[in-house]
Amino acid sequence: MPSPLSLCHYSHELLTHSHDHAQLVFGLSGQLDFEVAGLGSQVIRQTLAVVPAAAQHACGSSSGSQCLVLDVPSEHWLQQHLGLHADAGRRLLERPGALSLNPAQSQLVSWLAASPIDDPVIARQGAALLLASLASEHIELPGVPGLPLAALDAHIDRHAAYPLQVGDLARLAGLSAARFHARFLDETGQTPMAYVRSRRLHLGRQLLRTSQLAVGEIAARVGYSSQSAFTAALLRQFGCTPRALRQRHE
Repeated sequence: MPSPLSLCHYSHELLTHSHDHAQLVFGLSGQLDFEVAGLGSQVIRQTLAVVPAAAQHACGSSSGSQCLVLDVPSEHWLQQHLGLHADAGRRLLERPGALSLNPAQSQLVSWLAASPIDDPVIARQGAALLLASLASEHIELPGVPGLPLAALDAHIDRHAAYPLQVGDLARLAGLSAARFHARFLDETGQTPMAYVRSRRLHLGRQLLRTSQLAVGEIAARVGYSSQSAFTAALLRQFGCTPRALRQRHE
């Protein structure tokens, strides 16, 4: 069986692909721009990206990046190596996004990256330990449902042109703003407002690709007060101007 762990170096070249297994990408050095299932993030030291099985994802690094990659072997492997953590591990691997590591997890990632991960024992045990540690933080307590992400997405899309506050989203979830912020960060790996910004920009990118609306009109529809602010945000998120995004789809 191939090693579940590998060290990968990423350059400015954009890679877009999918695979039939889940994957975790842990940042070691540099910054890797990552997008999975329409969600953008940056993978840096002490963070990771979750790529569910068969999810289309893209990544690239303008200044170079090194990551530790965990390719989850199979459902049987999860059950065999995670035991009581297997169900939480599956839920973790089904939800795309970015997560932060705690200090102990970060030390484990660094230790594995410096170890002979081509050794099958170190690779298998290290991968299992990493997954079990991450899964243990995402065990759902009985009677505590997840956030209504579909309803939140619909609300953001309907009100993309208008100011949105954490309290607006918290009311939909029936939580206080502080409790909602903490739950949202735990479940998605992003703060609520970072998620709102990302969703607005993905909506703006879709409009650029599929409509002939003026860039300023699209900017207004996704909550930006000026075309220049919208353009700057697109550059930060995707590394492309509105013109470049449109030219790619002409």
